[in-house]
Amino acid sequence: MFAVFKTGGKQYRVAAEDVLRVDKVKGEPGEIVEFGEVLVVGGEAVTLGAPVVAGATVAAEVLDQTRGGKVIAFKKRRRKNSRRRRGHRQEFTLIRITEILTDGKKPSKTAPPRPKRAVAPKPAPDAQAAAGGEDDAASAAATAKKGGKPKAKTAGKAKKPAAKAKGPAAKGKKKK
Repeated sequence: MFAVFKTGGKQYRVAAEDVLRVDKVKGEPGEIVEFGEVLVVGGEAVTLGAPVVAGATVAAEVLDQTRGGKVIAFKKRRRKNSRRRRGHRQEFTLIRITEILTDGKKPSKTAPPRPKRAVAPKPAPDAQAAAGGEDDAASAAATAKKGGKPKAKTAGKAKKPAAKAKGPAAKGKKKK
C-alpha cells in the first residue's frame, strides 16, 4: 500500500517503513505525527482525492530534527563598493512512515519496535595476535625473496626531520 501526501508545499509518495526528510514539523524524536492532507491512497484499488482523500491519514515517527547544509546568498553591485553576504540553513525533520490509515482510523500512540540487526562477533585477541604473527613471517619471506633485508619495526621511535638547506642554494641560487 502506498500514499501521496502533502506537507511543506511538497508532495511525497510513501509506503510503510520509508524514511524521508521533510520540511520542519513539530515533534520530538520518538513521537508520532500525522499528515492529514493525503492526495492518493493506492494498493489493490487506487483512491484519488478531490482534492484530498476523506478519512485518510499518514502516520510517521519523528527520528530527528536537523538542519541542511549552508547556502550562501551573495549580492554584489559592481563598481559601487557594495557587497552583501548572507547564509541560510534550512531546518528539516527526518521521519519514518509507520502506517497509512484510511476510513478515519487513528494511529497507534507508540512507534512499533524495530527489529535489531545481528552484530557479527569480534575475533578473540589471541586470534588477532596469531594472524599478526603470520603476516610478519609472510612479509619477511617476501622481502628475503626480493634479496633485501627485512625491515626492523621501530616501536615508539620518532623519525628525525630532514635537515634544512642553508645558504644560497636554499634561495634558488647556484653554488660556484
